[in-house]
Amino acid sequence: MSTALNSLGAVQAARKLQRRELTAVQLVRACFARIEQRENTIHAWTALQKQAALDVAQALDDGPLQGPLHGLPIGVKDLFDTVDLPTRYGSPIYERHRPGLDAAAVALCRGAGAIVVGKTVTTEFATYQAGPTRNPRNEAYTPGGSSSGSAAAVADDMVPFALGSQTAGSIIRPASYCGIVGFKPTFGAIPRAGVKSLAESLDTVGGFARSVPDVALFASVMMRDARMQDLSYDAKPRVGMCRTLQWRHAQAETKEAFAQAAATLSRAGATVKEVPLPSQDCMLVQLHADIMAYEASQSLAFERLQHAGQLSPKIQAVLEAGAQISAEQHIKTLARAEESRIRVNSWFDDCDVLLAPSAAGEAPFADLGTGDPQFSRPWTLFGLPCLNLPFATGPQGLPVGLQLIGQRYDDYRTLAIGAWVHERLLEANAPDIGASDMWPRG
Repeated sequence: MSTALNSLGAVQAARKLQRRELTAVQLVRACFARIEQRENTIHAWTALQKQAALDVAQALDDGPLQGPLHGLPIGVKDLFDTVDLPTRYGSPIYERHRPGLDAAAVALCRGAGAIVVGKTVTTEFATYQAGPTRNPRNEAYTPGGSSSGSAAAVADDMVPFALGSQTAGSIIRPASYCGIVGFKPTFGAIPRAGVKSLAESLDTVGGFARSVPDVALFASVMMRDARMQDLSYDAKPRVGMCRTLQWRHAQAETKEAFAQAAATLSRAGATVKEVPLPSQDCMLVQLHADIMAYEASQSLAFERLQHAGQLSPKIQAVLEAGAQISAEQHIKTLARAEESRIRVNSWFDDCDVLLAPSAAGEAPFADLGTGDPQFSRPWTLFGLPCLNLPFATGPQGLPVGLQLIGQRYDDYRTLAIGAWVHERLLEANAPDIGASDMWPRG
């Protein structure tokens, strides 16, 4: 059975585009047909530019190959500045905001031939106030936050890739809830210029795709690392299974996926060992929350001081709490976080990667919020590369994933091992179907 053009993975579509077996116009039209069919249900987008995207596609079809992303449609989280589309940061304060330039990550993607079809929904300043987006696997449930629109658009086959960002768990959690691959690279590995700042020492640019090679293709452009376009990995990895100190909050489906992954990878030849988090690191989630609150109160000082009436109660509470933290306290918190990061780095003497929960379990109902980022906060705090790998299903038939964590600045090997691990988890869990067929869509 042939695959609809909008359902092609990024690597598969890129190969067809490079060989001129598929035109960019055909692919963009297929993606917009899907958007037009589903957007009234999913609400993934804040702005779309069909004609402009088709014009760019036609120019690419008429000219030479532009780069590895030639002709690939993408979505851009509405936290990233775009010169040709409004950028609202999820807030009414910026309802009429039109930036004069692209964020660096957007410019790099465009420079390599990607076509921006629109801006995707973000929560308010990438925090907790949910937007209208629904989970494509079941519209009664949240897609997660804050990169809700990007995750939903990719999961619903509207685009093969979408940009996102993570300050707490805003890539890994939505990827887990929506059943796609989410990649948060090493802190600072992708430039943040032109992305609305929330917490300077935590904000990280990444994105979503439907496979590890797909997300690696885009990362190769934004990180200027061509090795990521070939994720061949011939060794047998050493995998540290880290339940984390939040394990008591893990639901049964996450615990089952964790045990299943350990058994599957062991059978596949990987060296699998338990890696407990030291008891002295029991405050990592709180350390992250305090750093985020302090830095958010600084980054959003204009909005906090000049437009408080247009902020939601949720973000007002965060900013007010952050404003009560002194610089001296903040410096001490940063020092404690660095001490913990040094301890965690020693784990990679015996492990190539870690495997940990991505979220407590399946996505919660949409009216309950976007979910809790607690399982991602420590890894974001440490600035480590993280990759959500979806492969299991919970009691409501919704996706469950685990996150694979690599050593700082070891993004290429993290992706290569991630592709190896994901392939084996999918084979063991769903031997007769592909990753894109694991969960039904409308």
